[in-house]
Amino acid sequence: MAQKNDLQFSIREYGPSDEHVVMSLFRDGVIEHVYPAFFKTLSHPDHVGVALSICMAGYVLGGSSYFQALLFGSAWAGLLYYCCHEIYQGYLTRRLSTDLSDIRANYLENPDNGFWVAEVDVDGQPKVVGMVALKGERAAEEEERFDEWNGGAMGGGSELVQDAGDGSFGELSHMVVVFPWRRKNLASQLTRKALDFCKERGYGRLVLDGSSPQTAAIALYQKFGFVQTSSHSITHANRWISKLARINVMRMEKHI
Repeated sequence: MAQKNDLQFSIREYGPSDEHVVMSLFRDGVIEHVYPAFFKTLSHPDHVGVALSICMAGYVLGGSSYFQALLFGSAWAGLLYYCCHEIYQGYLTRRLSTDLSDIRANYLENPDNGFWVAEVDVDGQPKVVGMVALKGERAAEEEERFDEWNGGAMGGGSELVQDAGDGSFGELSHMVVVFPWRRKNLASQLTRKALDFCKERGYGRLVLDGSSPQTAAIALYQKFGFVQTSSHSITHANRWISKLARINVMRMEKHI
């Protein structure tokens, strides 16, 4: 049943007619993190030092040429942007070819999973402005889960929390809200929808993965009581790309 609030948002289950807009929302929601990641990476003290050294090398090799210094510095910035873009683009491609390749089969046909979209009335027509997905898992599966970021097991140092009951938990993903509708409590409503679903299924906790540039999303989850349980900087991309991008992947969870 759809859920409404004073702002006329309606949260309902994904339907076949939503496929095009959901794919568009997901692509935009992932790629939008490239620029924040790039600027965060570019301003890292280690990279600032490298940039200054490269610019100086260009200046000297170019015979005191400011243009060559700028050219060398731009090449360094371009490399950092490529690394950030490669990580998010790779994540996007991976998810589109796995769970999002068939939302009905991977989510709707399994009673332990859920996929919802949020609508708002615009000029008398419903418009999808947000989405969220959740998969039910068991604790034993988390130890061997295929991390969509690094192509292998979760980063070392994490300790799994034992759940009550059968050890099942929910894993939240694909939280996207269209930019004009942000800061209007919609992300909070989508998070509550996922938490309510977990309670209905008897899951002991809700977990999720977020990347360090997603500061607003992380702040929202912390507001709901999520805590970080592990972090790593290894991604599916080549090691040197991950090292240069300096994007941390954080696992957060909330007990229900």
